[in-house]
Amino acid sequence: MRILVVGAGAIGGYFGGRLLQAGRDVTFLVRPRRAAALAERGLSIRSPRGDFHLPAPPIVTEDALADPFDLVLLSCKAYDLDGAMASFAKAVGPRTAILPLLNGMRHLDVLADRFGPDHALGGLCVISATLDADGGIVHLNDFQSLTFGELDGSRSPRIEAIASTLTGAGFDARLSDAIRQDMWEKWIFIAALAGITCLMRAAIGDIVATGAADLSTGLLDECAAIAASEGFPPRKPFLDGVRATLQASGSPLTASMLRDIEDGKPVEADAILGDLLRRAGEADAHSLLRIAYAHTKAYEAQRQRSEAVGNKTT
Repeated sequence: MRILVVGAGAIGGYFGGRLLQAGRDVTFLVRPRRAAALAERGLSIRSPRGDFHLPAPPIVTEDALADPFDLVLLSCKAYDLDGAMASFAKAVGPRTAILPLLNGMRHLDVLADRFGPDHALGGLCVISATLDADGGIVHLNDFQSLTFGELDGSRSPRIEAIASTLTGAGFDARLSDAIRQDMWEKWIFIAALAGITCLMRAAIGDIVATGAADLSTGLLDECAAIAASEGFPPRKPFLDGVRATLQASGSPLTASMLRDIEDGKPVEADAILGDLLRRAGEADAHSLLRIAYAHTKAYEAQRQRSEAVGNKTT
């Protein structure tokens, strides 16, 4: 099975690298600057699950794409989705499956509009990884799971073939018969965690220490109610686990969205918070989700204004 991994950043680089390490047929679709860095330093992974270095990983740039691939692994940020789709369009043939690892659900509609309804699978990953100063991939904890499945829950021949390829490749691969439910539950967790840590600009343990854990769980309940209204009520073991996570004393846990704000980077406010809020219909004036979304949008406005000023002075 020929696999095209779109990008070789922290997520795509990690899973694509593990697949290469396991002998799978993987090519990274990268921009010229990343291509030059990989050609010079190779692909490196530092991880509690074992380090890996490949001096010359298989890479291709958009202009050199020619033939369709069997599987496209897509792990871009939501705000980069349009550009990513344009970059790998030539790799999508009649039988190509696209496995997106984006947060939220809106990207499924966007992919269907661009490529048709039969190409996209459902997928999600659980991993904490980043790039170091040299572009190497640093895996920050022990989690490295990738869950995938047909959106209708079927066990199609293509999903069985994909499962066979992804299984045994050095990470935890799971074929799900309820991938939409799994994606909704991850979305709820990410939205509650991102919403409260960005709003409070603090880790979970610090929020708990102020006696405000009820705000975290209140936001979780609000997100869970939206999922239920969309036909995907979260399962009790999931909700119990997330509730415990959001009330954990001393926890250093924050959302990657907060780290992006602190670093002055773009954020996925619309995909993670805004689209969930839109599905709620007319939100209450005191909705925590509405307030958290407004907070992140205010950050985006401030960031855009700062960039505009910077562009004028350079």
